[in-house]
Amino acid sequence: MRLRQLCLLAVVMIGATAHAEETSNTGSSTPLSLSVGAQITELQQRLKESERQREALSQQLQSADAARESTQLSRLRQENQRLAQQLKETQGGALTRWLTEQQQWFVTGGAVALIALLCGIFASGGHRRRRQWLN
Repeated sequence: MRLRQLCLLAVVMIGATAHAEETSNTGSSTPLSLSVGAQITELQQRLKESERQREALSQQLQSADAARESTQLSRLRQENQRLAQQLKETQGGALTRWLTEQQQWFVTGGAVALIALLCGIFASGGHRRRRQWLN
């Protein structure tokens, strides 16, 4: 493959050189060095223009990215604040409740037992009798 490319390049170069010699011999066109110099300056100008356009497009892309990121960043900040507020409300509600449901049932059972003990003491008349088993 490389050999074909080299052969093709050699044929094109020989043809271009022969064509350049023919045009310089006729004297109807400008010398080859002037036309090549003009092409080089034209290409350099086009290169500078392309670099300037690339730089402008790069700046536009960066500004577009910054704008998109800033809107996304602001949206994420708002969501973060909303979630933080929701977390505070949830934790605040849990902290105001002193007892969990299991602890509430335990306290209720203890209160019932205490009331039953007091009812038993008052029902006996306040005095203690000695009760013995009859054999």
